Amino acid sequence: MIENFIIFLVGLTLLVKGSDFFVESSSSIAEKLGVSKFVIGLTIVSVGTSLPELASSTTASLNQANGIVIGNILGSNIANICLIVGCAALISSIKTETQMLKRDGYIMLFATLLFFILSLNNTISRIDSLIFLLLYTAYIIFLIDEARMHLSMKDSYFKEFISYFVKFKYLQSLKEKVDNGFNNFTDKSTDNKLDLKDNYTLVKDILILVISIGAVVIGARYFIGESIFFAQVLNVPDTLVGISLVAVGTSLPELMVTISSAKKGYGHIALGNVIGSNITNIFLVFGVSGLLLPLDITQKDIFFITPFVVFVSLLLLLFIWTHWELKRLEGIILLIIYGMFMYVLFNLYNPMVGI
Repeated sequence: MIENFIIFLVGLTLLVKGSDFFVESSSSIAEKLGVSKFVIGLTIVSVGTSLPELASSTTASLNQANGIVIGNILGSNIANICLIVGCAALISSIKTETQMLKRDGYIMLFATLLFFILSLNNTISRIDSLIFLLLYTAYIIFLIDEARMHLSMKDSYFKEFISYFVKFKYLQSLKEKVDNGFNNFTDKSTDNKLDLKDNYTLVKDILILVISIGAVVIGARYFIGESIFFAQVLNVPDTLVGISLVAVGTSLPELMVTISSAKKGYGHIALGNVIGSNITNIFLVFGVSGLLLPLDITQKDIFFITPFVVFVSLLLLLFIWTHWELKRLEGIILLIIYGMFMYVLFNLYNPMVGI
């Protein structure tokens, strides 16, 4: 057991640190190739913050551990809202903005409700997963196009996003960006703008990127392997392990960063990252995992865990809307709710209780 726990911790460390180096190296490469910092933040950093969940969930999916996939993603979203935002608000009040509610907040709620609806037939099929991935693609491109689209916009951001998705505007925008990006890259290559020092650092960044991807893959393999081992040894369902051990483990880096940000007065940035991470977890992580292998959803997932994710998402949006500030009392409420949820969860899934 001690050896397995050590392997579990090593896998988690490789997974987390590999994700950190992935974000740093890929951002550096993109910047050297002329990609704007704004686009880097929306794409590479957005995916990078959810990379531990993505790697662990896809690994679990390939191992047919559906419970860990479901528990990891939904558990991470719950931990992001209750644990991470709760800790940040407890340290310092967080100023919020209308944009955070009307755009990202409503899209997060929409993603959660859509997952709930699609899971009512006890499965997330490959078609459902493809819908999630298309929505994520549309969301990222929507954010990139936002400055141009909404300079004088008066309507709801969410309404505009749904229209953007339904009318397939993102596909045309994506094609334009790929064409422009290729032309820009060709122009930079012919102009030989990268000097010897830049070439050296570019090669170094690429090497770090390759190593970090290897660390993430290896870390996810051992992290999920030992998680399944502990589930079998302790005779508990995969979902419980996913929501507790795996979800909290993959959320620890975000928790540390959030606490640090809150102490420096940047709690609003951490809140934005949490909402963006929750959207990414459902659209991207569920999309990739379900596309690899359809996911079976249990009745407890449908009628207890998913409604709870909807509840805490609504609660967070309510806290954002009231006075446009998250106060310490609201942070305490979120932490208490998280503690109560974990207590009920362990009793619900405890084979000795028989609920």
